Amino acid sequence: MADAEPQKKKYVHKKYTYRGLTLEDLLDKSATELMELFNCRQRRRLSRGLNIKVRNFIRKLRKAKTNCPFGEKPEVVKTHLRNQIVMPEMVGSVAGVYNGKVFNAVEIKPDMIGHYLGEFSITYKPVRHGRAGVGATNSSRFIPLK
Repeated sequence: MADAEPQKKKYVHKKYTYRGLTLEDLLDKSATELMELFNCRQRRRLSRGLNIKVRNFIRKLRKAKTNCPFGEKPEVVKTHLRNQIVMPEMVGSVAGVYNGKVFNAVEIKPDMIGHYLGEFSITYKPVRHGRAGVGATNSSRFIPLK
């Protein structure tokens, strides 16, 4: 009777895949092979080459990742490059993406591959609707004569 208890299933962490490839496979691919996996807009952007600002940003991310101790998050690397496409080698880094006012820290995860950095740093403050102000409704326009 004691053996009849149901065994609890262990939670198995789901491996991340991008278009059927694991993160390790993506890291092994060359730039041209990786380009073929991205959407058209990203392919076009990458086919035109990476300028010096983008190369320096990726170099700083690599440096921050190698300098941090094992098990800790790397140092934030600030950037204005909101139009930078998230590449597999950036995964695990922390980027400070400028939103026009402050640098928002964005921890780059595997799910972000192929997206732009700007998508993760909102540029506006969402509207919080409160009570209507003076003159906002027809009843507030009524002014008594006496």
